[in-house]
Amino acid sequence: MAEDTLRILCDIFKGNRKEGMYIYVSHADGLDKVPQSLLDSFGTPILVTRLMLTKKKKLARADVLKVIEDIHRQGFYLQMPPVLFALDEGMAENNKLPRGR
Repeated sequence: MAEDTLRILCDIFKGNRKEGMYIYVSHADGLDKVPQSLLDSFGTPILVTRLMLTKKKKLARADVLKVIEDIHRQGFYLQMPPVLFALDEGMAENNKLPRGR
């Protein structure tokens, strides 16, 4: 990726249908390049923040280079909610044991 493509002013939107789902887009394009079918399932977009993405920027739950690449390639990056894992079976069984006094 060329050095000038490793920097993008980004708008991050959350939807009102699924907690933890976010769409990252370039500020210049907005939501214009996001497929209508995705927007329909996403719900009403609410702007969360605007920030400058660079290769040195740290994001909490996404690889910044992947975000930049997806925005350049397809016009957006979709961040899905984190996957929650059930307790393993042993821990679940331990929780069924009577508590000591």
